[in-house]
Amino acid sequence: MKNFNTPDTIEQEVVEIVSKEEAVKALLLYNDDVNTFDFVTDSLIKVCKHDPLQAEQCTYLVHYTGKCVVKNGTYKKLKPLCEALLERGLSAKIEN
Repeated sequence: MKNFNTPDTIEQEVVEIVSKEEAVKALLLYNDDVNTFDFVTDSLIKVCKHDPLQAEQCTYLVHYTGKCVVKNGTYKKLKPLCEALLERGLSAKIEN
């Protein structure tokens, strides 16, 4: 009987699993009728480390299109940012 789990196939499986876990995700911010432009802009500067111009542009995109990708990265990197935005009362979500 032949063993199909050679070191090469095991290594390939591990690489595929790690790659899936570290896949790039998007942190989206959604429009609401509650928060002000200034608050959203300030939140993006503080939480996502945007420069003021980038934060303002994202705020306008959220307002006019309903949502905006405010950060890309691994789930592990984006999760605390998403939680911080949610704690500030903003609508945010991590998507593929």
